[in-house]
Order: sequence, then C-alpha cells, then structure tokens
Amino acid sequence: MFNIIGFVIIIYLFYTVAPYALSFGLGKGGLRSKPASSNIAFTFDDGPDPSYTPLLLDLLKEYRIKATFFVLGSKAEKYPELILRMHQEGHLIGLHNFVHTSNWLMFPWTIRRELAYSASIVGKITGVRPVYYRPPWGLLNLIDFFSLKPYKIILWSVMVGDWKRKAGSETIRERLLKKIKKGDIILLHDSGDTPGADEDAPMNTINALKDVLGLLANKGYTGVRIDEL
Repeated sequence: MFNIIGFVIIIYLFYTVAPYALSFGLGKGGLRSKPASSNIAFTFDDGPDPSYTPLLLDLLKEYRIKATFFVLGSKAEKYPELILRMHQEGHLIGLHNFVHTSNWLMFPWTIRRELAYSASIVGKITGVRPVYYRPPWGLLNLIDFFSLKPYKIILWSVMVGDWKRKAGSETIRERLLKKIKKGDIILLHDSGDTPGADEDAPMNTINALKDVLGLLANKGYTGVRIDEL
C-alpha cells in the first residue's frame, strides 16, 4: 500500500512541481518579460467585475494606456458588455480558465475543454477568439506544456500582492514604482472575489494606478498590450 501511495505522490509531484520549476525557475513554458522592449505591459486577472472593471477602464482611457485582461469565461458570459467595452477601447483579451481553479487540480482534457468554451464566449462577443492564456496563480501542469500549443502562455515579471486588502494603495504604488523596468509584464487584478483575495482589494489597485500611470509616463514608459510588447 505504501508503495502505491508513494508512487501516486511522485507522479503528482512530477505533474505539478516539475512544471512550476520549469516555468518560474528556468523561464520555460510562458513569457515572463520582454527585456528587449522599451515598453511595459499591464495585465489584469480575474475579471471582468461590474464594480471595478469600469473604473479601471476609465483610468486606462484617461492615460491612453492599452492593457491585457485575462478574463474568466464564467464572468465573460455574465458580463458581456464589459468584454465588449474592453475590446472596443483597444485592450487585448486573454483567458484565465472558465472559473478560477488551479490547473494542478484539473485533468488536462478538462482544462482544454473549458479554455475552448471560454474562447468561444469571448469570440462571440468581440469577433476575436483569444489566443493568450494565463493559468490561475500561474500554475501549469506537465501536460500543459504539450497540450496548450494553440495558446500563448503569459506569466509575469512584476507582482505586488494587490489581491489582499492589507497591501493598501500606498504600498502598491511604491512597489510598482520601485520594481517596474522596461520590458516588464505587470500582474494586477480587477476583481477580488476569487479564492485567497479580498473583495475590496481592487480599489487599492485603482487608487495606486492614479498616481503610478502618470509618474511612469513622465519617465518615458509606455503601457502596451502583450501582443505589442
């Protein structure tokens, strides 16, 4: 019995930890930054959210910044008007699974099926089928490296913990200004209703960006979509 349990544990670790080491340790399996680029890319996960996404879109429009939104298919289905607005205002829409479930906890065929369904939802709304994908928490399983070839996997190089309320807008502001350099992909959130997040945390992100976007522009940084990075 012990040998069977041990074997299952080894297989599961190989299925999960090995790809984590490859992607975050060796930079394989997903784009984390583009050092050769003179631009930066703001990306937002977990939306769309009817409370926060419109405020964020207003802010991006004010500063003429294009961003990438990695949306949940279930929310795209629920709030098609926000998906359409993202598209009409020139932002790139990527996928973040149908619901916010880790790829470590799903079968590969379930992931592929849910991604295809999510892509069809966005495609029907915008006329453009997404090809960019960020797995929840950035966690890939071993099969993802081989079965998700139709999608371009995007990770990140800057993360500031904005999904927790305790971070506060001032801390987020300082972390962003300290960390961001040219070619970076910045991970932020426009919804706080996913596991481990605080529901009102996105307001801190929006308040921080009110200062950050202007200060970065003054430094010569241009925020662009992932496909323009």
